[in-house]
Amino acid sequence: MVHTGHLILVNRNHPYREGSPYKTLAPVDATNNNVLLERRVASVYDKLMDELYARNRITAVSGWRSQREQEQIYSESLLENGADFTAKYVALPGHSEHQTGLAVDLALNQPDIDFIRPYFPYTGVCGAFREMAGRFGFIERYPEGKENITGIAYEPWHFRYVGAPHAMIMEQMGDTLEEYHARIRQFPYGRDPLQYDFGSSKIEVSYLPAGKEIVTFDIEGDTPYSVSGNNMDGFVVTVWRSSR
Repeated sequence: MVHTGHLILVNRNHPYREGSPYKTLAPVDATNNNVLLERRVASVYDKLMDELYARNRITAVSGWRSQREQEQIYSESLLENGADFTAKYVALPGHSEHQTGLAVDLALNQPDIDFIRPYFPYTGVCGAFREMAGRFGFIERYPEGKENITGIAYEPWHFRYVGAPHAMIMEQMGDTLEEYHARIRQFPYGRDPLQYDFGSSKIEVSYLPAGKEIVTFDIEGDTPYSVSGNNMDGFVVTVWRSSR
């Protein structure tokens, strides 16, 4: 279970271990059956497109990829673009977020879209998408200036679902997913959690290490909570408490 959940970290140092999520995939929308995401993520993305009235203005270029497809993309990029370009823009097979079903590459809908580096500017409808993305649980995964942390070049088109409120906390803190997990480790479960005000709720986020035996934790009554593996060595526990 450490390797499952919406907050798993997948990068050069931490490969994707869960295997194919094929049975849980769904098209990003009714008009684009070729791009798939995890079913819940596809549903959230669909709602975001509705709120933006952006179905014909933003297009999903790439979503879930199988191991075989990632291997093919990587090999073709090596031949066409060379090793340096490929290392910057194409993740190693087995280390790509696209294999999780949680990541999507987006483009402004126009002719001649580049599959590897689609155009997704900070203005117009694309800018509006960015402004709303956090509320719907999406982050820009590879921001400019954080290349040495993510291990991937600046990719303004690549978005990753981590869920709310985590996307909003990361946006407020200026954290990449790598930095967010490092931050959460400072708040061990059972002590003082990381707190975030979210509407009428106070969110508590903490880190629970995975031991060799069964990991347990206590939540009072019917308090809403969620648990996600970090794909490394433990779990992120999120608790919603009423602030009224």
